[in-house]
Amino acid sequence: MAERRVRVRFAPSPTGPLHIGGVRTALYNYLFARQHGGDLVFRIEDTDSNRFVPGAEDYIIEAFKWLGIKFDEGVSFGGSHGPYRQSERRDIYKKYVDQLINEGKAYYAFDTPEELEAKRKEIQNFQYDARTRMQMRNSLAMDRTQWEQLIADGAQYTVRFRIDPGQEIHVNDMIRGDVRVKSDILDDKVLYKSADELPTYHLANIVDDHLMEITHVIRGEEWLPSAPLHVLLYQAFGWEDTMPRFAHLPLLLKPEGKGKLSKRDGDRLGFPVFPLEWHDPKTGEVSSGYRESGYFPEAVVNFLALLGWNPGTEQELFSLEQLVQAFDISKCSKSGAKFDFQKAAWFNHEYILRKDDEEIALLFAPIVANNGVDETFDRVKQVVHMMKDRVSFVRELWPLCSFFFIAPTEYDEKTAKKRWKAYSAQQMTELMEVLRGIDDFTVEGQEPIVEQWIADKEYKMGDIMNAWRLALVGIGKGPGMFDIAAFLGKEETLHRMAKAIETLG
Repeated sequence: MAERRVRVRFAPSPTGPLHIGGVRTALYNYLFARQHGGDLVFRIEDTDSNRFVPGAEDYIIEAFKWLGIKFDEGVSFGGSHGPYRQSERRDIYKKYVDQLINEGKAYYAFDTPEELEAKRKEIQNFQYDARTRMQMRNSLAMDRTQWEQLIADGAQYTVRFRIDPGQEIHVNDMIRGDVRVKSDILDDKVLYKSADELPTYHLANIVDDHLMEITHVIRGEEWLPSAPLHVLLYQAFGWEDTMPRFAHLPLLLKPEGKGKLSKRDGDRLGFPVFPLEWHDPKTGEVSSGYRESGYFPEAVVNFLALLGWNPGTEQELFSLEQLVQAFDISKCSKSGAKFDFQKAAWFNHEYILRKDDEEIALLFAPIVANNGVDETFDRVKQVVHMMKDRVSFVRELWPLCSFFFIAPTEYDEKTAKKRWKAYSAQQMTELMEVLRGIDDFTVEGQEPIVEQWIADKEYKMGDIMNAWRLALVGIGKGPGMFDIAAFLGKEETLHRMAKAIETLG
């Protein structure tokens, strides 16, 4: 048999913002598809109309656009296997529901929610299966004329998949190996509901994956319990030859390591769990996003790729192209991955260092302008060059760098107490005279002259530099003093020193 072209899919439900765990699932599907020269399909699972949230679908598409994860076909991308929205495929699903009914592999169930609840109270750990189905109101426990009349009268029903006990089901998982499950523990899952004429997740997925020629299903660990049912459905339809390989990814865990990562964890510890900021249309609540929090998409992708997958080397920084080359789904962990949000910030810092000064300056310039400073782009770029290695986010530059643009109006009390000695005013007055005499005010022009003066006067280098820093910056932080003075220029440097001498005495 000819080898099939690799085709994978990412199929979110438009029930709200995309969780960062979903982003990782999509990323792994993308890497797998690109590595094998295959296709990535974007499908929308909107069969549960009660949970539909306006704007969620557009949000998901925008998130992937920002992250640089490109789909080959699907909703908004086109393709020859559509429609790609499950709500637009009702007629397709009904045909396959009828096939299972006609072949005796599924049956009509007329039990009301109240009847099911009563049965759960009556039987401890009740499960709708081979042991209990004949006690219920369904087409297996009724005469044909009886259930046909119910349908003719418009009674609401579900269609349940008939699972026979005594079978051993094998799930061939690329991460977990051969997973074996006894059919006795499975219930007769609902595949279709007449109320909205839509299938449930289980049937819709199997039919879609088959018709869209999906070869590999890479999804979250939470779907592992449904995999045996999906195998049985493939067998029921006679599609064993086209059954996809499964890979169930490890969960993303809370930073403490216990339990699944949730939005509450992000709120509690101050990090986003969504790729973009989300405005809930029902509650009006705004949830933070990685984009709006100042993360670079490349940093988010790099960080997520290593949550649950290990390249087997010491390398941590990967471009998307490098990830495609290195990714091996069999090296994914079986156990959950702790969500280390501090590591995410570290990745962002590393990407700031890798980007050229111009790119960071383009992001920093509006922040400078918003603080009432009218400065040339070239000078903003100079500041970025000196300071970008000290931050994890561009927004952190202003508190660190504002002194380049705005003279200090007060001096840090703790620093002044420690660094401004009784003789500092005298030394700074002398240094001002030295600086006045320097024509070339670049770093190279200042440094030898000032250092020679300090040596000639037998002053301590630390005393001079610490007091000078306090005078120009207002606090004991910042880059080299000659860099600061060169940026400020002679006139501004002398002005700030005179102000400090006057204020600090």
